[in-house]
Amino acid sequence: MPIPFACPHCGLQTSVADQYAGQSGPCAGCGNTITVPTPPQQVGYAAPPPAKRSTPVVLIIVLALAVVLVCSGLPIALLLPAVQSAREAARRAQCSNNLKQIGLAIHNYYDCHGCLPPAYIPDENGDPMHSWRVLILPFVEQGPLHDQYNFEEPWDSPVNAALADLMPETYRCPSDGTAAMSETSYAMIVGPGTLFEDAEVTRFHDVVDGLSNTIMVVEVAGAGIHWMEPTDLDVEQLSLRINQPVGPGIRSHHPGGVNVLICDGSVRFVSETIDPEVLRALITKAGKEAVGAF
Repeated sequence: MPIPFACPHCGLQTSVADQYAGQSGPCAGCGNTITVPTPPQQVGYAAPPPAKRSTPVVLIIVLALAVVLVCSGLPIALLLPAVQSAREAARRAQCSNNLKQIGLAIHNYYDCHGCLPPAYIPDENGDPMHSWRVLILPFVEQGPLHDQYNFEEPWDSPVNAALADLMPETYRCPSDGTAAMSETSYAMIVGPGTLFEDAEVTRFHDVVDGLSNTIMVVEVAGAGIHWMEPTDLDVEQLSLRINQPVGPGIRSHHPGGVNVLICDGSVRFVSETIDPEVLRALITKAGKEAVGAF
């Protein structure tokens, strides 16, 4: 390939074959000695060096998560009881609100009828036929459900049985998770000396012990009482120990006690360590017993 160059002395432009590159000789124009330059070498494409292999990002993330889980396992274990306790506190508060709604409904029933609802309406033979829980439906915002109920037929007739799964949420304690869809968590205490003596009605002036010292509705977790069933706690069979595992009794799934609705419409949490005699005094409406703090 010819090598073009210019004489540095006279500027004569010429070219020679590349085989003379680097050789010297006289310039054809001025005769001065010149040296044929060496052509620059062509630079070829050099492949980039192989990239360094790095640890996969996914592996790093997995390892990091593993470390976090291992290190935080103990704090999570410590937090679980606190979370469970907070959830139970919320369920207990909802249960209390349910009883307040029931208490308000009973008081509104009183305003309309001049008396507390009877524990049940009897049939022609005097046997329980309809429950107080059905009677107060219009006062717990369940008027349409009340209208569907047939008071001419027993509570468990085919027509009324079709309403079984429509139980108002107000009748269920959220802690009572083992109850069936149609089972209530709340009942009255019925029988001699109580607010609700069979099918008889009670007026507030009958409550000699005072409205704030007399129990109206209690929790009965696990009792298996259908919400339309005219069945409650019989005072003559009732255990005066709260949260006893067997037998008819006042029972809840709240640790340490139960919520109860008082006749004045308030809700109290009664400890399971309450003196049985104090509990007996709270159940009667005119026993004239002295009731202190509970």
